[in-house]
Amino acid sequence: MAKYVYDFTEGNRNLKDLLGGKGANLAEMTNLGLPVPPGFTITTEACRHYLAEGAVPDGLEDEVATHLAALETSMGRKLGQADDPLLVSVRSGAKFSMPGMMDTVLNIGLNDESVQGLAKQAGGNERFAWDSYRRLIQMFGKTVLGIEGELFEEALDAVKSSRQDTDLTAGELRGLVETYKGIVREQTGRDFPAEPREQMRLAVQAVFESWNAPRAILYRRQERIPADLGTAVNIVAMVFGNVGPDSGTGVAFTRDPSTGHQGVYGDYLQNAQGEDVVAGIRNTIPLQELERLDKNSYDELMQIMQTLENHYKDLCDIEFTIERGKLWMLQTRVGKRTAAAAFRIATQLVDQGLISLDEAVTRVDGDQLARLMFPRFDASAGRKEITKGMNASPGAAVGKAVFSSERAVELAAQGEDVILVRRETNPDDLSGMIAARGVLTSRGGKTSHAAVVARGMGKTCVCGAEQLEVSASERRFTAPDGVVVNEGDVISIDGSTGEVFLGEVPVVDSPVVEYFEGRQVDDELVKAVDRIMNRADEVRRLRVRANADTIDDAARARRFGAQGIGLCRTEHMFLGERRQLVEDLVLAADDKERQAALDALEPLQKEDFTGIFRAMGELPVTIRLIDPPLHEFLPDLTEMSVKVATGDATDKDRKLLAAVKRLHEQNPMLGLRGVRLGLVIPGLFAMQVRAIAEAAREVPGARPEIMIPLVAAVQELEAVREEAASILRQIGVDALIGTMIETPRAALTAGQIAEAAEFFSFGTNDLTQMTWGFSRDDVEASFFSRYLELGVFGVSPFETLDRDGVGRLVKLAADEGRATREDLHLGICGEHGGDPDSVHFCHEAGLDYVSCSPFRIPVARLEAGRAALAGNDSDTR
Repeated sequence: MAKYVYDFTEGNRNLKDLLGGKGANLAEMTNLGLPVPPGFTITTEACRHYLAEGAVPDGLEDEVATHLAALETSMGRKLGQADDPLLVSVRSGAKFSMPGMMDTVLNIGLNDESVQGLAKQAGGNERFAWDSYRRLIQMFGKTVLGIEGELFEEALDAVKSSRQDTDLTAGELRGLVETYKGIVREQTGRDFPAEPREQMRLAVQAVFESWNAPRAILYRRQERIPADLGTAVNIVAMVFGNVGPDSGTGVAFTRDPSTGHQGVYGDYLQNAQGEDVVAGIRNTIPLQELERLDKNSYDELMQIMQTLENHYKDLCDIEFTIERGKLWMLQTRVGKRTAAAAFRIATQLVDQGLISLDEAVTRVDGDQLARLMFPRFDASAGRKEITKGMNASPGAAVGKAVFSSERAVELAAQGEDVILVRRETNPDDLSGMIAARGVLTSRGGKTSHAAVVARGMGKTCVCGAEQLEVSASERRFTAPDGVVVNEGDVISIDGSTGEVFLGEVPVVDSPVVEYFEGRQVDDELVKAVDRIMNRADEVRRLRVRANADTIDDAARARRFGAQGIGLCRTEHMFLGERRQLVEDLVLAADDKERQAALDALEPLQKEDFTGIFRAMGELPVTIRLIDPPLHEFLPDLTEMSVKVATGDATDKDRKLLAAVKRLHEQNPMLGLRGVRLGLVIPGLFAMQVRAIAEAAREVPGARPEIMIPLVAAVQELEAVREEAASILRQIGVDALIGTMIETPRAALTAGQIAEAAEFFSFGTNDLTQMTWGFSRDDVEASFFSRYLELGVFGVSPFETLDRDGVGRLVKLAADEGRATREDLHLGICGEHGGDPDSVHFCHEAGLDYVSCSPFRIPVARLEAGRAALAGNDSDTR
């Protein structure tokens, strides 16, 4: 029979799939002998069953009853016992950290009788007991019963007036409990459930259901967390940080999650419980202050933090509670961190002998490296600082101030850059945080919801700017010296320093970009990046090339570490002033006009290729012969028709209109382009091949590779190859001749095509369009957002390679091509070549190289190294 419940003494950190991250780590800390309140975990399997069937699995309630009885025995109290109650928390905990996205309910077991027993336990502290009771009704009402949280907040604010919640008396809290019970009765038509077992049962189901709450779904999509994992539920004996000034709750990091520097980092809040620290309802104090307030607990916490970091060999994020001078550990996990912190911490741990340099490579990823390449504010530019908060998540963000998540989403959809400004964020603000360039809050610290979520997403964030008076209702904030910023006014925030500026501040290159450009940079972070990049380059099998069409792009690609050019798009060389020459070629009425156009283009092409070959030296350069959708080079049909119809046209215009009508296509992307154009227009490809060969002959060591685009049948390639090979022989230049695999038929007949091709380069942009049957230019704005909401896509197939469809075609073509030609060279030149997950696929599929835009080359290099090491630790999320 399936086992659905595990005591903390039965689990360990390797059971995250079953027990979730929180449950697995609570078990691990229990095994280490750390002070963890006793409890047990309901598995993710139970959650998945509940979500699929709408009911808990058979046997679960009996298992829970058995473990609860054991917990009651160990604690010497029964759940909700009137004179001496055991209270429990019911907490979510998925495999991957989803801070604040799912539900938690504290103080389960309280009712009108047991609240008196709780006061007795606390030495007659009635204020504490009634505070715990009102918290239960408030959390239960919102998360389990679905009551709007603002109803409880408004009732609390009415009692507090201008005071802190800690200033409320026992009598006021008792009255608030009655008010809260009235809200429950009014909103649900039933009384608040007083029976402790019913409270626990309903809370467990609510946690299960929160897995599919809109904010949880949105967060999973953003972080690419699989939707079918489910969450575990942890039932833990309550310990209380809200008993009085000798109690409190806090969050700590073993290193600074913003910078990676070692030290004491965290927040503590006296006389507080549960979510108070991260919710930002009261401003916390730095963790260092705990040493003054409670040195024994502080010293024990420091020792435990060192134990956990050495045990996990990584930055640990810790939640703890102190109950009347007794320290309790409520959670630990490998902490979220900024990109800069990730690189620093990885190399620090190597220097400390905790991990190897290979493991350090797996501890960072390409997305983090890309963030380090984002610009930063220009320190020499004029700027007006209006306030300063905590540097919660680094970066330079500029945008219009907005004061609601809905407005952030609305303006971002219109192409506006926005900064989301809030007193404090909560999980319901996730959509706005995703849409915004950065987040600014007037409350909360580095462990607040805004800070933790922003770091996880790589968003710039400044928290706890206490001097700001934020009014969401009036859509403005007031800064010191009377500066008022209204919604729509532009502000700039620096997540590395915590500074907030009025207006737009110019940005400059990051030191990491300067490093990749080959400039000397004396910077601690750059040194960490350099160590990891050097090791990634040593271990990777995949080579990394660049998509580059100009001399400048080629030179930049080499500086960034490109090992050649995997895609030089010659049609990009014909835009601008040269467009007329292509127009003359396409619209030529006879052989004489066509040859004249080709003769005019050839020296320009040769000049282009000569410059690129010189920039790349002896590295390979794959040149794709012209592949223009004709509409990019022909006059607009409508404009020409109007011009002729209005009588302003010349004879040349009328001839041009007739030619445009003859060549007009309803769907140019599937029309006369690529190899088809080369076969229909005699001499076009021959001109390009001749220009390539002549240029290569002038540049010692040049290694041209000629790529025929849009081939769907081997006969097409054979027709072009024969002519190209003849030209190469005449000029005396060696060059590989291959093709792009960008149509499904080419992939399915790759074994035949390989008889005529010396290399394949997978054009995954077109292959994705044709496999899915939609146009990238049209569909991303029309229905992709809906498909993402419905889970049809986990991520856009143009962003990350669709392994199940497009990926299968790539793998099939690679295998069948090499079965025909063992030494067939294989690469990818769509923009997927710079996407981290797609790079891993290319490694697994046995490709020789990936090619991407110059600025993505460092990302591809790092991910290629990580892919080579993935067998050592495939789960590096």
